[in-house]
Amino acid sequence: MKARQILSILLFSVVSVSAQIQLPIEPVFQNTYLKETRSASGKPGKNYWQNTSKYNIKVNFNPVNRVLNGNVEITYTNNSPDILKEIWFKLYPNLYKKGTPRKSKFAEADLGDGVTIEKLSTGGNAITDFKIDGTNMTVNVPAVAPGKTITFSITYHYTINKGSHMRTGQVDEGSHFIAYFFPRIAVYDDVDGWNKFPYTGAEEFYNDFDQFNAEVTVPGGYAVWATGDLKNPSEVFQKNIVSKLLAAEQSDAVIDVISSQDLGEKKVTQPKAFNTFKFEAKNVTDFVFALSDHYLWKSSSLVVDPNTKRRTRVDAVFNPKHKDYYEVINFARKTVESMSSTFPKWPFPYNHETIFDGLDQMEYPMMVNDNPVDNRVDAITLTDHEIFHTMFPFYMGINETKYGWMDEGWATIGEWLISPMIDSTIVDEYGIQLTASSSGGNGDSPIMTLTPDLKGSGSFTNSYPKPGLGYLFVKDYLGEELFTKALHHYMRNWNGKHPMPYDFFNSINEGSGKNLNWFWKPWFFEGGVVDLAIKSVDKSTEGYMITVENKGIKPLPIDLTLNFTDGSVQKNHSTIGVWENGNKEVKIEIKTTKKLNKVVMGSAHVPDKVKSDNSFSVN
Repeated sequence: MKARQILSILLFSVVSVSAQIQLPIEPVFQNTYLKETRSASGKPGKNYWQNTSKYNIKVNFNPVNRVLNGNVEITYTNNSPDILKEIWFKLYPNLYKKGTPRKSKFAEADLGDGVTIEKLSTGGNAITDFKIDGTNMTVNVPAVAPGKTITFSITYHYTINKGSHMRTGQVDEGSHFIAYFFPRIAVYDDVDGWNKFPYTGAEEFYNDFDQFNAEVTVPGGYAVWATGDLKNPSEVFQKNIVSKLLAAEQSDAVIDVISSQDLGEKKVTQPKAFNTFKFEAKNVTDFVFALSDHYLWKSSSLVVDPNTKRRTRVDAVFNPKHKDYYEVINFARKTVESMSSTFPKWPFPYNHETIFDGLDQMEYPMMVNDNPVDNRVDAITLTDHEIFHTMFPFYMGINETKYGWMDEGWATIGEWLISPMIDSTIVDEYGIQLTASSSGGNGDSPIMTLTPDLKGSGSFTNSYPKPGLGYLFVKDYLGEELFTKALHHYMRNWNGKHPMPYDFFNSINEGSGKNLNWFWKPWFFEGGVVDLAIKSVDKSTEGYMITVENKGIKPLPIDLTLNFTDGSVQKNHSTIGVWENGNKEVKIEIKTTKKLNKVVMGSAHVPDKVKSDNSFSVN
């Protein structure tokens, strides 16, 4: 999607090529090395584990009164070494319950009773010993030993919000995007145990990799799109729609699966009072659905893995009134293609990706809820940003609740790099200026600050541009080939698992064969201003010697534009590697026989707080 202090830390020496610089490490992560659930190499340890669930969901949604009635059967497997005597659940819809603490302001009319648990049982026995506290629910259960399972049956209902749209709710009179709509078991991991952080509407999510079978029943005339594969298209769509959908799954061309003519002639869904859409999704971190009785549906597909010839279908589902959305299918298709072939150069992992015309800017497995925008550039950057989240946090099961930068930073660099692939005129500087101007200020804090504790400008910069710049600078330093190798090493280590910050740092170190702690430490663990200055320009025997000073502690690339008296211009680029030894000044030699007139420093993706010292006129 487009506060506590950092825990007390201790210095812990990790196995590394060089022991010169050590990263500060929190005791909870040091414990994972001692337990061997994680390793200082960045790989999962020999004792790594994670729990998982199988969800069978049946919901009936009434778009008129917005009541969702549901039943969910959950089989939870305890792969941990611990005996579990209570199970924590997440009731995310309770964000709209009266009295729930939240960071977002909602209209009073949108607040209600939250989720009503009508029945909760395990093994056929009713459970009454449970407590609901805001968006958390704790359930006392018979002891679940390591390697054992427990099955829950929960019948519940709640009313979907009509206004105050926060990632979910009614979009218009005939359209809804419905997320977080079922009670789900919280993550129990090797770092913190249960994820007890409440959902406040600000921080995002942390979920296990689960299996979902879902049945969504809606009135006739409504089409449904969701995470996972639709298992019964012929039962819910009319023949012409099914035929076009199947064609889109094998075609590079864009096909109008639902056209204005289909809507006008009521030839979309089966002519029944109600239709039940059945979906299946395996090894994903969440399940959402959306519905509409008047949206268009454009679809296409492309080969994402040239070795297996596997295709991904890309959908744009939207209100015909929103003209910007007619191009979204092209932007989405190009994003999936670019992700698979260029950056991160990893085959898109899912069978489909649906961009739904909603009221937010939020990502889900195989689904995006994106509001319409006013111009083409915004449509491109929004589309590729949200789709890029497919890899982080969904393919890589990141704890966004604590470390939002581990996925938003990747979506930001993905946006920076992919947007020009869609439109070469785009120079995306999302968040760069604010990173510069806020650096060293009250809202500025280390990126490693826990997400719930971020305040002021840091609530944005720490999650989006600052980590995005960190990744971009390392990419520039390592070079395309070595960076891709290191990133793929991290992804192979942790896809389908739960990587934490040190797993990332150590994986990139090992994958690249370079100890990057000299960069990780100042950029991610420390605060301070980002500010370079041209200190001097002196004549040398072979040209000129330019001295650049770093007024902060964070390594930054140096981009110089050299203007000569004959009117010619030359560019000079230095990666962050020039600061690797902790030096405060860098001397850059320019070999030339021409007479230098002026030197200007700076580029679109290098934040610099004070720009008045970024130019130097040569006498």
